[in-house]
Formats: sequence, C-alpha cells, structure tokens
Amino acid sequence: MDDPSKQRRWHSTENKSEGRTRQHGEGLRTIHAYDCGKCAHTVSVVAGMHDVSQLFDAFVGVAEKMNLVDMLQRLGIDHLFEEEIATTLNTIHGAEFDSPSLHDVALRFRLLRQQGLWVSSDVFNKFKHRDGSFIIDITNDPKGLLSLYNAANLLTHNEEALQEAILFSRHHLELMKSNLKSPLAEQVSRALQIPLSRNLKRVEALSYILEYNVHEQTYNPSILELAKLDFNLLQHIHQRELKTITQWWEDLSNDIGLYYIRDRIVECYFWSYSMYFEEEYTRARMILAKFFMLTSLLDDTYDTHATLEECRNLNVAIQSWDESDISVLPDYLKKFFLKVMSNFVEFENELEPHIRHRNAYNRKVFQLLSGYYLQEAEWFHHNYIPSFKEQIEVSVMSAGIQALSVCILVGMGNIVTEETLEWAIGNNDAVRAGGEVARFMDDMAAFKNGRNKLDVASSVECYIKEYNVTSEVALAKIGSLVEDAWKTINQAHIDRRELLPFVHRVTNLSRSMAILFLDKRDAYTYSKDFKRTMESHFVKPIPL
Repeated sequence: MDDPSKQRRWHSTENKSEGRTRQHGEGLRTIHAYDCGKCAHTVSVVAGMHDVSQLFDAFVGVAEKMNLVDMLQRLGIDHLFEEEIATTLNTIHGAEFDSPSLHDVALRFRLLRQQGLWVSSDVFNKFKHRDGSFIIDITNDPKGLLSLYNAANLLTHNEEALQEAILFSRHHLELMKSNLKSPLAEQVSRALQIPLSRNLKRVEALSYILEYNVHEQTYNPSILELAKLDFNLLQHIHQRELKTITQWWEDLSNDIGLYYIRDRIVECYFWSYSMYFEEEYTRARMILAKFFMLTSLLDDTYDTHATLEECRNLNVAIQSWDESDISVLPDYLKKFFLKVMSNFVEFENELEPHIRHRNAYNRKVFQLLSGYYLQEAEWFHHNYIPSFKEQIEVSVMSAGIQALSVCILVGMGNIVTEETLEWAIGNNDAVRAGGEVARFMDDMAAFKNGRNKLDVASSVECYIKEYNVTSEVALAKIGSLVEDAWKTINQAHIDRRELLPFVHRVTNLSRSMAILFLDKRDAYTYSKDFKRTMESHFVKPIPL
C-alpha cells in the first residue's frame, strides 16, 4: 500500500476544470466540470485504503472475504486493491468450501471464473433434484437467485446446466421483480437488462454507490466514502481529458473540413474510458480515443461520401502509407490522409523509445480496417448482397474490434508484451468474439431502427434472404450468435489466464456494446439516447 504510483492522485492540488461548448455537429455538445478541490480535503483516501486493506486480514471466513471482494468490485474501487484481491481469490480457489447458501456458492463461482480460475458447474447440484431440475424452494431466495443468474452468465460452450440455470433464475426473477424492495429490486432489473459480468465496471459502480447503504449487510460507511471520492476525483481527471480531446477534435475537423462526418468525440472518449478509467492510463485513453475517432472518420468516408474510385485510391494510399500516393486523391481526402499520418506520428512520439515499435501494430490494423471498409464499399456500389457467411467474414472485421484491441495495448506501458500484441492482432478467441458481439448487436439495432439506404446489407438481411425466413427468425439466430460469442469470451478468461489483465480490457469492448446497443438501440449513431449516461459519468459528481 506504500506504492507512490497508487497514492499520487490523492495529493494533487489541481481543483478546476473549465467547461466548454462545442460549436458543430450532433454529438454530446456540452462538457461541464466542477471544483473537486473541496472533495480532496474531505477524506484521506490513503487512510481509507489502509483501513480497507486491513479488512482482508480481519475477515477470516470465506463468505466474509468474498463479500468484501464483491463489494469493492461493484463500488469500482477494486483497482486500489488488486494484489489483495488476487491473493484472496487464489486462496479461496484452493480451499475447501461447503455452504448451504445459494448466494455464497454462486458468488464464489462468479468471482473465481471472472479471475480466470476454473470452477465446475457441479457446485450447483446441491440445489437440484436428481432429475437435474432446480429445487423450487430456492425461488424464495431472490438474492440467491440473482447471484445464480449472474454466475451462470459466465457459462462457456456446452455447459447446458448453466444455460438451464439462466432460464430458471431469469424466469423467477421476472415474476418477482415487481414485489422486491430497494435496492434488490433495482439490482434485479439491471441484471435482467445486462448481466453483471457483461456490465461495464464504471457503469455498475455508479449505480451501486447510490444503492449501497445501511440496508446492505456489508455496509461500511468508510468504504462508501472512499468509493465516492475515488469516483469524483477520477471524474475530474476525465473532464480535463475531455477538454483536451474535444479541442483536438475541433482543430482536426476544422483543418480537414469533412462536413459529412458524425460528430461523436465524446462518445469515442466514452469507449476509451470504458476500456480503462484508472488515472495511470491517461496516455492510453487519449491514444485510443483519437484512434477510434480516426477509424470513425474513415468509416464515414467509405460509407457515405467518397465515390468508389476515391475509396479505392484512398485505400491504396493507406496500404502504402506513402504521401506520394495521394496525388490522385481529391483535396479533402489528401487532407484527411495527411492528418491520419501526422496523428500516427504523434502516437509514436507519445511512447517511450523502447516501445515505439508498437505503433507499427496500430498502423497495420488501420490498414486492415481500410481494406474491410473498401470491400463493403465495393458491395454497396455494385448492389451486391453477399451470402450470410461471406457477409460476416468481412463485417465482423469491419466492426473494428481487432483494431481497437490492438490500440488498447499500445499506450499501456511496460506491462504489455509482444505475446500480448500478437494475440490481439491475431484476432484470437476474445478478440474475434468481441467483433461478433459488436457486429451482430449493431446489425440488430440497425434493423430495428430501419436500414439507411447507404448501408451495405446487414447480417440480418443476408440471413433473411439466404434462408428465406422471417425477420423474427433471423433476429433470434443473430441473437444466439451473440450468446455464443459471449461463451467464447468467458472461455478466454480461463484459457488465456496468463493474459488475463488484457483479456479483461478487450472484453470491455464487448461490454460497451451492451451499453451502446441496449434494447437494440444504436447510441453511437443516435446519441440523444446516450446523453444521460454521458452526463452521469462526465458531468455530475456524486454527492458526498
């Protein structure tokens, strides 16, 4: 707990961040700020961290320790206690555990699997009849049912028992949710929308901080105070970053004058923030947000404005990464390409000399993405509707998760190895599955909202045409593919345990999809639906 890198945030004397109003586009325009200086003098976070760290030794029982870890994770302050949590969960995994409590058994299952530690689904057999059906008495335990539901959603392929657990617990939670008391009622409603393991940590923390009170069995006012201050002080950092990146975006868009592009810099920053909200990842956040915005510009250029010939010539320039290949481009694309190149130079200069070679990975995935965008442009301009298999081979890649997974790692510092970068660029397990989650959720949202006439045929439309089925059947099929992708992601947490910190970050891309496309909406394209979420994370501090 004496690591100065963990303490430096709390000794900051900066206490102001100016708001600003953006002047163009349709994104989330107003970024407010607040004076965090008063908060910094209210509570000693370092002292709070010391008090909490002592609880790991003070709590003897497995259930006590598990509830402490769960509480810290859901309050969003587990990043302050990573070593203590890892040690605790490794100890719990190796120890005998026998409890009649459905909540305790399910909580242990979820915490360990999230940590990449294998637990068999047989642990739930004690709550079943011999025929495999669940004992009906557990429906009188809503907290236990909720824990079972959240645990079972960490299922991997061919775990039918956990699939049955999801159906059983979900059915009974739906029946009882209107009769539950707060805060369990809110927690059940939230989980039925997005299971806990698929929710973004920062989003869950914001809800749980407001719900965590004296009615919670594990209530500790000092821990709650620590969580609130941690959220507010980090929010202050994020506000400063937003101010910086909004200015970057205004300068960029003014320089290249692409009037047709979606003005979504705050949404792009939210995606980056969703990958890593901690203070030490400021550089990584800023590189990722800018990279994401550049890929968004590229996507909009291929999709909505450039002619097919311009698309082809732009792709030639991007593949060669050579200014001499831009002579055939119109002025607006020359400006765009040169800005892309200059920003990649800036990315490289942000890195220490011994890791600057990572920027080559960034460039490679940007080039790959350009190729996928061009393929979709070819289909569109030739009115070609691909087969379902052909469509998803391209569209899963054009979703950009492979590219973003690589960029997530580039700015993270010395903890990233060559093995990690090769795993990400290789589009393996969690990366590929993340692309499937992104593509299929996007396509379902687009189908619900009505396809833009400038869009290439989606996976839903290709499935309907090829198999001659109704939209309901097609949507059910695509939805099942999303669930299969999540099983692959869950398995990657077990199989790639040596890369677990990075699997967690990449999985946040998939988790962000659950937020962006909640109820099959598209909050990136239609950002008014997303405004309240943005305000709660970047505008409004939590009252102390």
